Amino acid sequence: MNRDLNPQAEQMGDESMARNLAFQAQAIWPQEQALFDRYALDGAPRILDLGCGTGEITRRLARRYPRAALTGVDILAGNLALARAANAGLEARVHYETGDAFALAHADASFDLVVCRHLSQAVPEFPRVLDEIGRVLRPGGWLHLLSEDYAMLRMPRGAHDPDRFWVDVVLPYLESIGCDGRIGRHSPPLLAARGYRDVAVDYVIVDTERVPRAIFGGILRAWRDGYVDVLAAAGGRAAAEVRADFDSMITAVETPPNYAVWHVPVISARRA
Repeated sequence: MNRDLNPQAEQMGDESMARNLAFQAQAIWPQEQALFDRYALDGAPRILDLGCGTGEITRRLARRYPRAALTGVDILAGNLALARAANAGLEARVHYETGDAFALAHADASFDLVVCRHLSQAVPEFPRVLDEIGRVLRPGGWLHLLSEDYAMLRMPRGAHDPDRFWVDVVLPYLESIGCDGRIGRHSPPLLAARGYRDVAVDYVIVDTERVPRAIFGGILRAWRDGYVDVLAAAGGRAAAEVRADFDSMITAVETPPNYAVWHVPVISARRA
């Protein structure tokens, strides 16, 4: 993948993203894992975790499917080094490789399930990635797609307006680098246009009632640590102002009885 197709490489490779992925797994997986029941995978399925990052979810999938062969693909060598370091005991079934989501080094119809989480908002031209997923997914195989949508975050308003932050700061930044910060709501029609069947949209509700406040706050803190500078530069704002927006949201999330929520779309579909 060239630089133009990986415009967030610096942020995705930062140590803050490893923290972010760990916190997001703690927040999302307890609700998300039940969605895998609908795929009715048995035997020894072949599973691709595309954009696997540090392998956090690849390892959880390996535990869920104890006979599966899993391949984790990511563009960043640093993330894969962390994934391999945590792979003890799973080496026989879990393999990690550097790969390009726009041109996978796998034959047609190689996988029974493709899991793609937290990738769709990070790359431009995501429909091209969907085309590549469709190529390596066998007919009748399932796609499990977690597509973030940053207009689905709702925080209490205090001295700072969090709604304006996500809509006026984050979404324009992503648009400026060719990424879609609303890809969550745009994903179902993209799958329908490619002939997928049984398209379903579920929501993991990351909120201050279902998720410990420290974990929800940890997601925001990791985003802050990785994105303050680029958001400030893209929006022509001082870094201190952007940091203050994040800090206000973190304080609100971590302080009872405030309520905050992020609806995270998870789309499942079967390849025709």
